Amino acid sequence: MRKNIILCGVGGQGIVLTSKLLAASAMAKGIPVMSAETIGMAQKGGSVFSFLRMGDDLCCPMFPKGTADLLIGFEPAEAVRMLPYLKPDGTVILNTHPIQPVTATLGGGAYDAAEMIGYVQRNAGNVTLLDGDAACREIGSPQGADMGVTSVREIGSPKVLNMVMLGAVLRSDVLPLTLEEVTETMERTVKPQFRELNRKALHIQG
Repeated sequence: MRKNIILCGVGGQGIVLTSKLLAASAMAKGIPVMSAETIGMAQKGGSVFSFLRMGDDLCCPMFPKGTADLLIGFEPAEAVRMLPYLKPDGTVILNTHPIQPVTATLGGGAYDAAEMIGYVQRNAGNVTLLDGDAACREIGSPQGADMGVTSVREIGSPKVLNMVMLGAVLRSDVLPLTLEEVTETMERTVKPQFRELNRKALHIQG
């Protein structure tokens, strides 16, 4: 068994933490892991991506285009940019809420999120669309208050988004990990005051 995963989005969306939680969960099960991240623009609203590999006989953390089993797209334009890495029958979990990267802003070009999403749907075998912004609002709604959350600002949308995305990934059954296993890893990793909040975000249906 071997799985190639690429995570991509914009700085501040929690991509690096998501990658680390997946890697730690796999290692806890005895699954070999290798990863490589580009985080130079992580705090500047720039593009961020992470390569993650799970399985036997790994020789390097990077993998060639056309070989990713799973693409986790936190932002539509960044998903389009990294789509060539996906294999023809690969799976995409895509957050449909756009955040225009700094690189696009500097370029001065028009940004059409609907066009980006449509491109992914036309060019990927299996696509699950997730409105991460709506999921964050749900956690901050009166219904979310029943879970002990009073507002999205209270938790910080990037923290909510990455856990919501991670929950959707685990429900897709692409990876050899369960929601319960990753929840346990998260609870060992994050600060105590954020554990319950992140657990609820992991389990929310986006």
